[in-house]
Amino acid sequence: MVAIDAMLLNQSPSTLHRGNPMFNNTSLTRLLNSVFIGSILTIVILTGISPSVSQANTADDTAIKKITLPASTITLPKSTLPGYNLALQKCTICHSVDYIHHQPPAMDQKAWTSAVLKMQHSYGAPISESDINSIGAYLSVVYGSAKADDPTIINASQIPVSVPPSDEALDVQVLLTNNGCTGCHDINKTIVGPAFKAIAKKYSSDTGAISKLVVSIQNGGTGKWGNMAMPPMNVNNKEAQALAEFILKQ
Repeated sequence: MVAIDAMLLNQSPSTLHRGNPMFNNTSLTRLLNSVFIGSILTIVILTGISPSVSQANTADDTAIKKITLPASTITLPKSTLPGYNLALQKCTICHSVDYIHHQPPAMDQKAWTSAVLKMQHSYGAPISESDINSIGAYLSVVYGSAKADDPTIINASQIPVSVPPSDEALDVQVLLTNNGCTGCHDINKTIVGPAFKAIAKKYSSDTGAISKLVVSIQNGGTGKWGNMAMPPMNVNNKEAQALAEFILKQ
């Protein structure tokens, strides 16, 4: 456009009319095309951007990449504290035991409890308030200097008295969420554990399927679907049966 303006300034009023060959449609179109192409080439040269390279980078960025993580070589230290099973059930949904094991050794009960609280508040971990205290107490004993018979540990490890289940139908979706089931399982696809549909298919002709699933849900296990261990779920018999029936209906 600068070149066009300069040309216009150099023309006398008598030459600025439609009859001037310089300003007929064909000439003007050619001139504009030249200016446009030249501008594009200048941008490409200055920025070093190639359309083909840009498209290739976009394709690479959106491609699905699979990462195979090494198998964990550490297990959570066993304990009679209730926080042990809770940590197995809920912490290992997102963390390897190696990650937990390599936290600063000076963390006390308050620090561990705060760390678990952060998992709930900041990252939406399916952990109740009583779970937070129990897990924090357990971790501070097995990885810190606290003792299992310390009054603060005993107090934090108290399990709330559960209300006996009513005859009303249980909300299975709430059970799945509160117990962290959806962190490892999906209805249609494998995540950490098998898909619910795959489990239902495996047990489709097994008349004792519900009982077997109830045992697996409450006690955990390994070997049925590979080497990944399933932690025990903190559910009563009625809740475990409701979960088993839901899975087998998929």
